[in-house]
Amino acid sequence: MGTCELCERVDVETTVHHLLPKEMGGTFGPTANLCIPCHKQIHALYTNAEIAARLTTIPELKQDDQLSQYLKWIRKQPPTKMMKIKKSNDRKRKR
Repeated sequence: MGTCELCERVDVETTVHHLLPKEMGGTFGPTANLCIPCHKQIHALYTNAEIAARLTTIPELKQDDQLSQYLKWIRKQPPTKMMKIKKSNDRKRKR
């Protein structure tokens, strides 16, 4: 259990998020500990190319319009709650 660097909730199960996607050269680059819902939300909203182009730091992720709305909501959720994350319609079209 730890603290999510994105939503800042405490006592959540965290995963390692590569700030620059591994397939874009970020294998040995900086990482962030994110709760599972936040990690899934990033990858549901954006392709790895989009993440690499403009979302490679925690401040950039927090300031993103779509993610900031999600963060406002997730911060109110209990740390034990696991939510279902669906790909956005925009993301589905980018395959």
